[in-house]
Amino acid sequence: MHGAARAATGSRPFELAARAGYSISGVLHLVIAYIIVHVAFGMAGNADQSGAMATLAAQPGGAVALWVAAVGLAAMALWRVAEAILGSHPTEPGREHAGASDAFDRIKSMSLAVLYIGLALAAVRFAGGGGQSSSKQNTGLTARLLQTGWGKGILLIAAVVIICIGGYHVYKGLSTKFEEDLTVTGGGPLITPLGIAGYTAKGVVLGGAGVLLVIATVTTDPAKGAGLDAAVKSLGQAPFGKVMLIAAAAGFAAYGAYCFVLARFSRM
Repeated sequence: MHGAARAATGSRPFELAARAGYSISGVLHLVIAYIIVHVAFGMAGNADQSGAMATLAAQPGGAVALWVAAVGLAAMALWRVAEAILGSHPTEPGREHAGASDAFDRIKSMSLAVLYIGLALAAVRFAGGGGQSSSKQNTGLTARLLQTGWGKGILLIAAVVIICIGGYHVYKGLSTKFEEDLTVTGGGPLITPLGIAGYTAKGVVLGGAGVLLVIATVTTDPAKGAGLDAAVKSLGQAPFGKVMLIAAAAGFAAYGAYCFVLARFSRM
């Protein structure tokens, strides 16, 4: 298994396909930012990856674009699997892979692999005209889990995990730790601000989704467990909601732009 993973990560076409996954993620985040602006001005839309894919599917040539997206997302998923096997940045020779930090990186890589596989499958479904809203799926799943005690336990664990992921994004953004993922040093006058704004905004919204999932569990209200879309729309209901939504849209746009930086300069 190690030999196959090593051979795969040594393939330049495979690396380029995986890098394309970052670009696709960038496009999805830019579309989410566009949807958030629409929500801020009272228009309908699902402010999550499924909403972004539905928007792309509705465009001329959207189905073809989503098939291409599925390939890039699948390639990124496979690259993350290789990282889980070999350790982070397998193209960098002589790296030490041991200790708690390495174990954390491998778990993170496998988690990201699952995420990208899910996105790739969603892209295939939307390309074929059978895509479904993530918020509706999340609400339905939350409603089923709320019917049992163990289901509520799973929801609370999931909420804690989501809050931790959101907190890590905020930490990574404010500390500029994301610069360690790049082959260029020092970030620069454009890359660093994009990373700070993007990671921080996404972390705040993810954390909000986790908090809403806790509320959904405590109040037995599955609508609160709709995920990213619910978190975004909750921002709109807060004081100065329109301003907060526009700020969130700017943050997601910054993260989308930063994904293109990753496509070019990410350590692989």
